[in-house]
Amino acid sequence: MTDEKEGIPPMLGSWKKLYALVLGELLLCILLFKAFSWAFS
Repeated sequence: MTDEKEGIPPMLGSWKKLYALVLGELLLCILLFKAFSWAFS
C-alpha cells in the first residue's frame, strides 16, 4: 500500500519552497552570528 502523498513535502507545497526557506533561515543565522561576533569583539 503506497500513500499518494509520500513524495509531497510536509509544508509550503513544493520542495523548492521548502529548500528556499531552509537556506534563507541558514543565511539569517549566519548574518546574526556575524553581527553578534562583530558587536561583542
